[in-house]
Amino acid sequence: MERVDVAILGRDYSLACPLDEKAALLAAVRHVDQRMLAIKGAGKVVSNERIAVMAAIQIANELLTMRAPDGPLSHIALGDFKGKIDSINGMLDTVLGAAD
Repeated sequence: MERVDVAILGRDYSLACPLDEKAALLAAVRHVDQRMLAIKGAGKVVSNERIAVMAAIQIANELLTMRAPDGPLSHIALGDFKGKIDSINGMLDTVLGAAD
């Protein structure tokens, strides 16, 4: 593990991560910091805690609505995969239960 010192919204944090994940961690920190600075810059939210929560909600929404760029699954949002997998598991349980 490597210690990585970063700053988010002007506050310093010391994080640990595997050496091969350092670049991804730094990219994530930049993304979070930029999102939080944009929210703070809009001037509607002043508390750092509220800014962090708003940034987390926005980033989670991005992730859950993200789609594969091409291919057979490009029409399914990432957040929909769990529901689809649960549905398929239910169908399998029904079919396999009927076979018993």
